[in-house]
Amino acid sequence: QVQLVESGGGLVHPGGSLRLSCTASGSMFTVIAKGWYRQAPGKERELVAESTRGGSLNYLDSVKGRFTISVGDTGNTWYLQMNSLKPEDTAVYYCNAASSLTRGGRYDYWGQGTQVTVPS
Repeated sequence: QVQLVESGGGLVHPGGSLRLSCTASGSMFTVIAKGWYRQAPGKERELVAESTRGGSLNYLDSVKGRFTISVGDTGNTWYLQMNSLKPEDTAVYYCNAASSLTRGGRYDYWGQGTQVTVPS
C-alpha cells in the first residue's frame, strides 16, 4: 500500500509559478512511475508529467518547457514546478504512483488532489 499527500496548490495569476509537492508513505518497492495528473471541470483526467523508474520523463505537450517534474533524493517525495501558468492550466492536480502487478499491468495510487486556479 502507498499513501500519497499533495500540497502546494492555490490561486496564481497568469504567468506566475507554483510548486506542487507529493509525499509518499508505505512500500514503494513496486512503484514504477511517479507523476502528476490533472482534471479540469467537464474533462477527463490527463497525465501532466511523470518520472519512470527507467529514467524517462514524460510531459503533456501543452506543458513542455513550462512544467518540470523532479524526484527527491529519498524517492518518497516528488515535485511539479509549474512556471508561466495559463488559465487553461486550471484544474485539480493529483499525485500518482504507479505500481507494477505480479501478473502484469499496473495499479495506480492517487493523492487527494489539490486545486490550481489561474484566472483569466
